[in-house]
Amino acid sequence: MNRSTYIIDKIKIVTSNFDIPPDRIDLGIGQPGTSLLPLAALAQAAQHCLTQNNPYILAYGAEQGNGYFHDALAGFLSEQYNFKVDPDHLFTTAGISQGLDFICSLFTRPGDTIFVENPTYSLALGIFADHGLNVVGLPMDENGLIIEALEEALAHQTPVFLYTIPTFQNPAGCTLSSARRKKLVQLSQKHNFLIVADEVYQLLAYTSAPPSPMAKYTEASTVISLGSFSKILAPGLRLGWIQTHPGLMNRLTTCGLIYSGGGLNPFTSAIVQSAIELGLQEKQLSHLKEVYLRRKNALNSVLRRNLPDSVSFVEPDGGFFTWLQFPQHVDTEKLIPEAHKHDVSFAPGSFFSPQGDLKNYLRLSFAYYAEDELKEGAERLAAVISRQQF
Repeated sequence: MNRSTYIIDKIKIVTSNFDIPPDRIDLGIGQPGTSLLPLAALAQAAQHCLTQNNPYILAYGAEQGNGYFHDALAGFLSEQYNFKVDPDHLFTTAGISQGLDFICSLFTRPGDTIFVENPTYSLALGIFADHGLNVVGLPMDENGLIIEALEEALAHQTPVFLYTIPTFQNPAGCTLSSARRKKLVQLSQKHNFLIVADEVYQLLAYTSAPPSPMAKYTEASTVISLGSFSKILAPGLRLGWIQTHPGLMNRLTTCGLIYSGGGLNPFTSAIVQSAIELGLQEKQLSHLKEVYLRRKNALNSVLRRNLPDSVSFVEPDGGFFTWLQFPQHVDTEKLIPEAHKHDVSFAPGSFFSPQGDLKNYLRLSFAYYAEDELKEGAERLAAVISRQQF
């Protein structure tokens, strides 16, 4: 069994929300809770969309995506990002994972090397494994990817692309500083590699605004920014976007998949277009930020009170995750059986490492459960941890 298959199998066991015992609080689930999914808003958007009497939303889509949707999305992003987004620089996807797989199909071949942050999104590692890529992990600190480590790695090899989650990173929760973003773009131009920026948490800031997204640098022609409605509207929509330079856009729109089936998700994008135009997306985003801030505070306040001094974490300013660090000799995966006895679970740090290290970390999510459940889950987990001899 290869490393990525191992990770995926373990994630299914530990963090799946389909077979969790009814009394267990699984703090490993990194997705919005069902109570936050906006059924009424999307019903309103769908009704608005379908009364426009536009049969083209049910036909094969334009290669780049629905232009009217891109106009609405560009307006929404321009307000959120605080800079003008050109709708011609947008490409419709079926979400981050599909977009990432699409990029791998177009720009890599089996055996190619890519760089990722260590830790990184665990299920992205499965996508990279599907494409037979050689994955090299680079260290991070509280300001994101360590640029000096990247420069050292570039002295030995050049990747096809570097995959980064620059804002409220999954799982570490940290954010790449503005200075490092600029340096990263400079290095990508100097060494001729792509930056694939997963910006799914960019709009989920709860205190102060994060640095401008990597999408701001797409004029550099080395940056591909991935966005998604999964975290800001509903994951079941399977709708996202790529924002990139026109030169790279041509590569996306002229591939066999798009030639064969047309642009992706014309019907869903038309409904989300209505959600944006009616102000429902902005309203939902504001609601989510308020809820997630309360949930983050609920989880982390219990952790601060109850964790032993040997366990530390930095409270995130946005996103979904709190990343706990244990003494170096601890393997958090070995805590799972004891945690399950106390009806709580989490995602061990080793799941997020391409090398399988970071064993002395674990990830908690505050996105899925309500505040009372988060507090109870944190108390159960803290009790399990406090009983250990570290």
